[in-house]
Order: sequence, then C-alpha cells, then structure tokens
Amino acid sequence: MKIVSFTCYQVPPRWLFLKITTDEGIEGWGEPVIEGRAATVKTAVEELGAMLIGKDPMRIEDHWQMMYRGGFYRGGPILMSAIAGIDQALWDIKGKALNTPVYQLLGGACRDSIRVYSWIGGDHPSEVGKAAKEVVALGFTAVKMNGTNELQIVDSYREIDAAVARIAEVRAAVGPDIGIGIDFHGRVHKPMAKVLAKELEPYRPMFIEEPVLPENNEALREIANHTHIPIAVGERMFSRWDFKRVLADGYVDIIQPDLSHAGGITECKKIFAMAEAYDVAVAPHCPLGPIALAACLQVDATAYNAFIQEQSLGIHYNQGTDLLDYLQDRSVFAYENGVVKIPQGPGLGIEIDEAHVKKMAAIGHDWHNPIWRHKDGTIAEW
Repeated sequence: MKIVSFTCYQVPPRWLFLKITTDEGIEGWGEPVIEGRAATVKTAVEELGAMLIGKDPMRIEDHWQMMYRGGFYRGGPILMSAIAGIDQALWDIKGKALNTPVYQLLGGACRDSIRVYSWIGGDHPSEVGKAAKEVVALGFTAVKMNGTNELQIVDSYREIDAAVARIAEVRAAVGPDIGIGIDFHGRVHKPMAKVLAKELEPYRPMFIEEPVLPENNEALREIANHTHIPIAVGERMFSRWDFKRVLADGYVDIIQPDLSHAGGITECKKIFAMAEAYDVAVAPHCPLGPIALAACLQVDATAYNAFIQEQSLGIHYNQGTDLLDYLQDRSVFAYENGVVKIPQGPGLGIEIDEAHVKKMAAIGHDWHNPIWRHKDGTIAEW
C-alpha cells in the first residue's frame, strides 16, 4: 500500500481537516490545525506531505521521525500541528487496513469510557451559574470556564473579587460534587496568579489551568507553593521535550497536551507515559473538531492516568457549525452521565461525512482570535 494524495479542507467554525488517500482506496482523516493559523498549518502539511507520497502508510513511527528530524528547524506550534494531523490520518489508515480501532494497536484498552467536561461562560465569562446548571442537567459532571477577563500584570483586587465571585456562583449553582476547571488562559501573570489561586481554594476547583503563560513556567514553583489546588498546563506545549522540564520540576499535577498540536497520536502516547512515571494526570486539550476528539479518545483508552477529556460540543466558538455536524453517525460521541464511550470502529472509530466537509470547505473560514487591549492601550492576553 502506498500514499497517493493529501487533501486539506478548511471548514467552519475554525478547523482544518486532512484526508490521506492510498492506492488501495483506504483513506485516513486527521485534524492538523492551530486555531487562528489554519492556512499556515495547511501549507506545512503540504510541504511535509510531499515527502510521503509513494511511501508505505503503515510505517508510522519512521514517518514521524522523518517529519520531525528531517528538518534542521523543528518543533513549535505550526510544524507539530502539521505532523499531528498527518500522524492521526496514518493511524486511521492503519486501523482501517487491519479492521481494528487504533487503541488496539497501542496495546489495547485499559478503560471503556472516559469522563468529559463542558465549557461554560464564553471568552468574557458571564451567566456562569445559569450555564453550569444547564450542562449539569444534561448529565455532565464537570464544567470548565475562563476564570478572568483580561488582567494587567498587576491589577486591582476588584478584578480578583469579580473572578472569585463568578466561581462562587458556579459552585453555589451546582453543589459540592461537580468538578470545576478554571482556565486562567495565560491572562494572569505571576503576581496576580498567586493571589487568585489562594482566593479560589474555598471553592475546591478540579484544577486551575495555565496559571501563567508557558514561557513563564518557572513561576509554577512559586504558585504551587501558594495553593493546594491541582495545577494543569500544556495546551501550548508541543512535544515530549517541552513537557520534560515541567514534569521533572514536579510542580504540575495535570498535563493537557493537544493531539492536534503536540505531534499527534504517536507523540502524545509517549507524553502520557512520561506523565505517568511522575504520577501526573492527563486531561487532553481538545476545543476542536470530531477528528481531534476521536484521536484523543483512542489514546485515552490506553492511558491509565487520563482522567477527563475536553470536548467542544456547544462551546462558544462553534457558532453555526458544531462538533457532530461532520459525522455520518453522531451517536459515536453520545455523552451519558458525564462520560463518553471509546469508539469501537476501525481506525479512529468515526465516519466523516465527506460530502458535508466539501460543502463547508467551499464556505471556509478565516477565524482569528480577538485582539484585546487594556484601557491604557497595551495588548492584553486573550
């Protein structure tokens, strides 16, 4: 079997899908995208894909190493996302060729399902108590929300009090047993992160996410020493080498690699295993489309330390088009009692509605995150 073509589809709301076709007619799907840089990643996919035409798709590890090590300059969000989507599609092909789910090729499952959480509140969090009640009524046992609006590097306690009040509102709305993930989203710098983490402790969050930007991960030591809330990081880290330092330092409790950003199934399986050796949990990042989620679930199935999975159904970014719209069978992601079962079909376990993909690719998208500014005119972290 040989690879004969790569086809990318830039589809709403902000996704990029990839189809790899073989000379035996087996097709694999991947989701190589950085939100806001879809066209750039598409170009990287085409550059890398040119090196794989005519090659055996089953040699996934060798292809991964070639794509990563074959360039003198390597790593980073664009290249690793391109590799990720190609890698997902190759695993999809291999599973379909062998008529088995990808997880069986990774050593088999150690779980039948995994807990999922639902996003609430939007970019500028509001009406969070009402939203939390609504998703809990749908059966979710955990929610995640942005913890703050934009913050200056040192800001007023008024902003801290407002953020704490929103989390208190959610806790009061859902009771003591629902998990609450609080995403600092890199909006909070070290001086305020220490304050905010301490103030949130009475509300028993499931975790605080990205309390500082990843380029400031050395601050995690001080933040961890200020709170007993579990600290989660990793959505903007792209390889096992990026995760190596934070795991060795010992100040994170949960890592959140994204299977469409951090090298795909091949790389993230290794990252999950590294985390297990440090007694660190995994909650894969995935505010993306159905292919990315399917890839996550295949690796989650094999990972003892994966404890919850992000998913994008109903997320505020998915205006007009949502997670299930690109699937032939929507029931594959049926959430029941706050969990989703591991897909059992061959490959990634999903069937893409290619006709709908082509229709929506004709519409396309040019999604970019908003540019925020503080009142003094300086750029604010989104």
